[in-house]
Amino acid sequence: MSPKQLVKNWFDKWEEGDFLNLPISENFSHTSPYGTINGKEQYIKLVEANKDKFLGHRFGIHDEIYEKNRACVRYTAIKENFSLDVSEWHYCKNGLIEKIIAYYNIEGEISEERKLSKPE
Repeated sequence: MSPKQLVKNWFDKWEEGDFLNLPISENFSHTSPYGTINGKEQYIKLVEANKDKFLGHRFGIHDEIYEKNRACVRYTAIKENFSLDVSEWHYCKNGLIEKIIAYYNIEGEISEERKLSKPE
């Protein structure tokens, strides 16, 4: 899959709630203001433990840039009365997303209902 197809598939899977079938490699890493999660298994465990925070969003895509093995996407994630503006770099390898670096602002203290739970 091309980076454009992978990014579309990534957002489609999130909107469908199908996080078990995200187009990510076994060595996937995700970096955000919360830190870095290394490995597909660890990422899926984190999502599973925090489904209430990860699932149920729709995404308004504002900008997309595609190259041979990477993409940059700027979007707004929207769920009920919550929205978050995000810019992400997606790095692709062998037809899967290998790494995402996400940029967004977390102002002030994170409310208890937005905090992530650590998987057991």
